[in-house]
Amino acid sequence: MIRREGELHGVPVLWLENAHCRAALSLHGGQLLSFAPHGETDWLWLSPASKRPPGAVRAGVPVCWPYFGREGQPADVPQHGFARTSAWSLDDLREDGDDIVVELSLPANDASPLRLKQTLRLGRALHQSLATTNAGGNAVAFTQALHTYFHVGDALRATLQGVDGLHYADKYDAGAEHLQRGGWNLDDPRDPGRSDRIYRDADGEFVLEDPALSRRLHIRSAGSRSLVVWNPGATGVVALGDVPASDWRGFVCVEVANAGSDIIELAPGACHILVQAVTASPFV
Repeated sequence: MIRREGELHGVPVLWLENAHCRAALSLHGGQLLSFAPHGETDWLWLSPASKRPPGAVRAGVPVCWPYFGREGQPADVPQHGFARTSAWSLDDLREDGDDIVVELSLPANDASPLRLKQTLRLGRALHQSLATTNAGGNAVAFTQALHTYFHVGDALRATLQGVDGLHYADKYDAGAEHLQRGGWNLDDPRDPGRSDRIYRDADGEFVLEDPALSRRLHIRSAGSRSLVVWNPGATGVVALGDVPASDWRGFVCVEVANAGSDIIELAPGACHILVQAVTASPFV
């Protein structure tokens, strides 16, 4: 395994590489910014105009925790919680068979009795988990997401399979619920050109089809019954401020989550684990 310190678009990272993959990890936010098996285009997307630490980095897999958005929180709290703008500890880094294994932890925060650990397995596939433990004396409710920016050749041509027949809350429609018919894409006539949806009862496998890059990304979830699919579109990207206006077509966020009505109530001493596992296959 090769390990070296460096930068990616001005963000300090730990570059990791073995015989099967390469990756870039930021300890700011405990955030995987880049990952690809050798010979493949990066599976993750990074905005070239992203904020740098101590701000939230718009790239890769931001960890939204201990709440998603501002769900159940006052209006003045930071969007998506404090995990993505905190300095994480690197607890272990090793090789295990074909994989690089990374173990991280978020230092205790007075704002919450919850404790968070993250494990990454990087090789021919990407496996990522968040383990939340309640160190307090009372039950605690929380929401979360692995806010993954998947790199696509053209978001207007991408399709997400596995959501047909699911109900979703549409944030662009004041949270109104709708029924998904067929695969998701940005050509949906109900709300064309943008997406901010929380699918419920969404567990299992989803396939992001990317004809522009000739690949499929298979996303499997566990510990989750909600899935967020987001792309701001040509109009919404302007308000972000940290994404070039033309770059919104380079990503689709498919987020394994506990969000919306999928709220975790964690008893004292209990642990909840959220998992995403990603593999790739050719799009023929």
